[in-house]
Order: sequence, then structure tokens, then C-alpha cells
Amino acid sequence: MKLIDSHQHFWQYNPAEYTWMTDAMMALKRDFMPADIVPLLGQINFDSCIAVQARQSIEETDWLLKLAAENDFIKGIVGWVDLRSPKIHEVLSGYSDQKKLVGVRHVVHDEPDDYFMLQPAFQNGISALGEFNLTYDLLLFPKHIPIALQLVEKFPEQPFVLDHIAKPFISKNEFSPWHENLMKLAKFPNVYCKLSGMVTEAKWKDWKEDDFKRYLDSVTASFGTNRIMIGSDWPVCTLSGDYTATMNIVINYARQFSKEINDAILGGNCVNFYKVDYRI
Repeated sequence: MKLIDSHQHFWQYNPAEYTWMTDAMMALKRDFMPADIVPLLGQINFDSCIAVQARQSIEETDWLLKLAAENDFIKGIVGWVDLRSPKIHEVLSGYSDQKKLVGVRHVVHDEPDDYFMLQPAFQNGISALGEFNLTYDLLLFPKHIPIALQLVEKFPEQPFVLDHIAKPFISKNEFSPWHENLMKLAKFPNVYCKLSGMVTEAKWKDWKEDDFKRYLDSVTASFGTNRIMIGSDWPVCTLSGDYTATMNIVINYARQFSKEINDAILGGNCVNFYKVDYRI
């Protein structure tokens, strides 16, 4: 079985390009590179990962592809392109020979317009992804889920994956309307969900695994066990817990299921969604 972390990041820190890092995130204001995560993956017997964009630039996509070419354990990258560009087909064509580019993402939850995803130009970009066999990562806050419903309804053939279970307010023990809206989103069979990003929505460095159980139960009941995948959100997760402790939340949760389902959550579903090719 292949064990794969479906969501982590790399960066060479500089304040101009990582403005989203607040003063409370001082621990992140340094370089995080492939050599840093290799021993962490080994500690939990994972063998590979998907690297996800942290900057909204073509340079980020190119840099991640370079890292993936140099490091076999990076099996795919979720990059960034300007989906609103009138030249989106031309841009994506330029990456058509990059087999490790498996998807794209936009930091939608930081856009001032809550309805950003419904802009015609953005939707035109989403419509182009299928032609190039690219997935789309949904990075949302709970308030954006009803808007995402309108987006995914328009693109039933486009594979989507929800990052960080849409960041429910775990620190406040809030469950609704996140839970009800999540169930609606999960009714679309082309939408998957990453079991990631939860520790930073809890009280930083003051949580226990049981704090996440009802959220994990909700996601599992909504999406089933064949559309959920483990992810660390490393190194962002280190603000609230170390890598192993973060991953163990889902690893331990998955033990209640059969070996087949366990294998799917910890690797197989990610491989299927991103079409990871271990021969590359």
C-alpha cells in the first residue's frame, strides 16, 4: 500500500511573498524544504506527498514542479494559474507535458468578494481544467460552502477536493451550519475532502484527538470512505501540533475501519483523485 500525505507545502520565506503569515505565525517565517519533511514522513511510514501552492504566482507553480522533478517522493503538485486569464487555455497548454502537475488552487477564502468563485471569468478557467485532466482544490471557510455548491453544480465532470474540511470553528466547538452545508456539498460525487488543516482550527497546542471526532464523523458520513484522504497541511500544522501528532489524528481514526478502507483513506483515495503515477 502507498501511504501519501495529500497536502503539504514548501517555501523559501520572504515577507513580501508570504504576507498571509501574521505575527502569530513566527514559527513559519523560515524556509521549509523537501529535506525537512523526508524524516517526518519516515517517522509514520509514509512514502510520498502532494505539494500544494502557497503563493499565487506562476513562479510558484514552476518552482514546485522543479522540486518535484528533483524529489521522487513528491508525486504531484497543486499549483496556481490565473484561472480568470483570457489566455487560460494557452497557459495550461504550456504545462501539458508536466505530468506531476495534477491540479490547481486559488486562495478563495482570502478574496474580499465572497462570490469570487461565481465570477464568469473564474468559471471559464474552471471549465478549461478538464481538457488538461487537472483537478481543483477548494480552499474555503464555512461561509463559502453554499457558494461552492453553486460552482460544483455547474461542473459535474470536474474533480474537486475540499481542503481542510472547510475550516470549521473547532476552537469554538461550532458545528452548524458547517455540518449541514457539508452534507449538501458531499452529495456531488465529483467532490472529495481532505482530512487536513484541523489542528490550526482548534486551540493551538491545546487540543486532544477526541476534539476532532465529531467533525471527522460528519465528513465520513457525508463523503463516505472512498472520497476522503489524509493530509497534514505541514508546515502550517506546526503552529498547533507536530507532524506526527497531526497525522495520527486521522491515522488513529481510520483504524476503526477495515484494512481496505484504512488503506484508501491513508493513500488510495489520494492516488485515485490526483491520478498519481508512481512510475514517474
